[in-house]
Amino acid sequence: MAFDIDMIKKVYAQMAERVDKAREVVGKPLTLSEKILYNHLWDGSPTKAFTRGKDYVDFAPDRIACQDATAQMALLQFMQAGKPKVAVPTTVHCDHLIQAKDGAATDLKHANSVSSEVFEFLASVSNKYGIGFWKPGAGIIHQVVLENYAFPGGMMIGTDSHTVNAGGLGMVAIGVGGADAVDVMAGMPWELKFPKLIGVKLTGKISGWTAPKDVILKVAGIVSAKGGTGAIVEYFGPGATSLSCTGKGTICNMGAEIGATTSTFGYDDSMERYLRATDRADVADAANQVKEYLTGDAEVYANPEQYFDQVIEIDLSKLGPLLNGPFTPDLSTSAGKDMGEKAKANDWPIKVEWGLIGSCTNSSYEDLSRASSIAQQALDKGLKMKAELGINPGSEQVRYTADRDGILGIFEKLDAKIFTNACGPCIGQWARYSDPKNAPKNSIVHSFNRNFAKRADGNPNTHAFVASPELTAAIAIAGRLDFNPMTDKLINEDGQEVMFDEPTGWELPPKGFAVEDAGYVEPVADGSNVEVTVSPTSERLQLLTPFEPLGNEIYGAKLLIKAFGKCTTDHISMAGPWLRFRGHLDNISNNCLIGAVNAFGKKTNFVKNQLTGEFEGVPDAARAYKAAGVKTVVVGDHNYGEGSSREHAAMEPRHLGVAAVIVKSFARIHETNLKKQGMLGLTFANENDYDLIQEDDTFNFIDLNEFAPDKQLTLEVVHADGTKDVIKLNHTYNQPQIDWYNEGSALNLIKKENNS
Repeated sequence: MAFDIDMIKKVYAQMAERVDKAREVVGKPLTLSEKILYNHLWDGSPTKAFTRGKDYVDFAPDRIACQDATAQMALLQFMQAGKPKVAVPTTVHCDHLIQAKDGAATDLKHANSVSSEVFEFLASVSNKYGIGFWKPGAGIIHQVVLENYAFPGGMMIGTDSHTVNAGGLGMVAIGVGGADAVDVMAGMPWELKFPKLIGVKLTGKISGWTAPKDVILKVAGIVSAKGGTGAIVEYFGPGATSLSCTGKGTICNMGAEIGATTSTFGYDDSMERYLRATDRADVADAANQVKEYLTGDAEVYANPEQYFDQVIEIDLSKLGPLLNGPFTPDLSTSAGKDMGEKAKANDWPIKVEWGLIGSCTNSSYEDLSRASSIAQQALDKGLKMKAELGINPGSEQVRYTADRDGILGIFEKLDAKIFTNACGPCIGQWARYSDPKNAPKNSIVHSFNRNFAKRADGNPNTHAFVASPELTAAIAIAGRLDFNPMTDKLINEDGQEVMFDEPTGWELPPKGFAVEDAGYVEPVADGSNVEVTVSPTSERLQLLTPFEPLGNEIYGAKLLIKAFGKCTTDHISMAGPWLRFRGHLDNISNNCLIGAVNAFGKKTNFVKNQLTGEFEGVPDAARAYKAAGVKTVVVGDHNYGEGSSREHAAMEPRHLGVAAVIVKSFARIHETNLKKQGMLGLTFANENDYDLIQEDDTFNFIDLNEFAPDKQLTLEVVHADGTKDVIKLNHTYNQPQIDWYNEGSALNLIKKENNS
């Protein structure tokens, strides 16, 4: 039986009435995304049609999921909200703080030792506030959610950008910062700008070496890393219904890499099969009662150009295996000859040193079974691994079942390393090098979702390419980036030429799923007597002190850094070894913007301190300005803050005295996170004004006392020689968000309202 079945049935019970009403007020047939959005309005039944990309709307999500790295800060904030229990079903999953090094048993034992303080804190807070807790080793948050909590037509938010994975089961699932999650935990509405809609029509059917992963690799290549910003991507068509549920999850998962708010598919037979296979027949039965409301209206899919803001069509029968990268997830190249030519032209290392299979994107039973079919062929055909191979199962249920069925044993016979059921290398938790910064230039291939520089192993010289699990396995065996398993031969141990056959696998385990201990801990019914303690001398955890309002008189602010080019949340707040400080704001602030490239000098973590004229690290300069009572400004390029949902990328600058972040454009989650922390997130009205900013600049916000929705702000930029430029800045703040700014943060406003 499913978790929270009564909540799910309630969602379905109101759906017909609300969707029918929405269709009436909108005056046209509805997409699936619109049906789910209008069914989750905070105010109940729809009374007006919302304008996509413009109207801010309050929603009532059904549930929340948090991973351990982001849960620390989210729960530290929730502890200040004054609530005895979370208002909606919430779970915490311990998957980020486990480093991949020696293998599952050793690595998990080490994690439980070095991070015991954090795990115990999360367990006790979860127990106190009615939150379901998944222990270290239980699995990767998004695979566990898909197996246990996701349901067609539902809405959830999660403190991880790949929460969108649950779209594989027909949800609108959206990654948010911890402050957003705290709002919903505290019983408040959750605000989102009503998304635009991108329709992706899939025709044909994948076969052979083509995998669901190739669908999203293709889409990323078409729309770019920011092309989905502010939009929900809705997949439909005969090709969509031909995909497995976990395959749909893979596609939705990587929608985060095009900046999409989320991605989703309509309810179909593959979802029903997956629900029943994961012991949720009750959910499938309930969904079947409202089946026509769990997909887009027929008129929408028949004439998509009339109902979506953009339509993309992909014939799966013509789609081949792709590799995306390096250093960005939207650089798409066909496997084999095309990759070889591009690698040669760009001096990418042809030799592949590692293949990595797993992560929240591709760690299902189906993924492992198809990759293992390639591994089995290597054994049968006498091939030796040319690269090393690592495997991260998605959950203990997947691991146990795959082990029972001999899948993991096949990998082990090839000397693959089976890591813990956790994120591992995908988020930089990979002890590959003792000195990553001076590690050699090399190539790796993985089935993960992100491949930014230094993302997996901390080595800026690692060229990471994203591929399907089966192609990753084949390339790891061949050891060459330009290997095409459809056409290329390999020499086996007997000197014979052999070729791979097409991969095979199972959508679901033939013998069903099995597990001895899934790793779930149910909270006590009444947590009022549960004690949560945080040592004042802890290096890992720190109780929060509310931020003071920045006020409407910001004059004499200094430039902290002008970031050049791509500046993701990994650049602003690195993961990897810094994950251990995710619950300690002051300690983790020592990584603030150390990965951003300074436009002046093109170095990282090397900026001018205008108070002394000396050059130093970004956090050091920020702390010096803060100690002197001087506010600072960060300037950035396009899509600033893309990538992870981590709110530390907003909280660290706020903690260190940054008052405003001014950029050409923002990634959605990061812009919201800045607003939540009571900062100014602004964009150049004329993006060429970015070029006016000089190293010794001082900033005066001359009309901040008139801060209002839809009203530009005016910035006076004073240069070192006394000359000035006056420029206009845009913003997307509505009045409630301006109230957050005026109170110092959204959390401050929640506390004020709770105490009133």
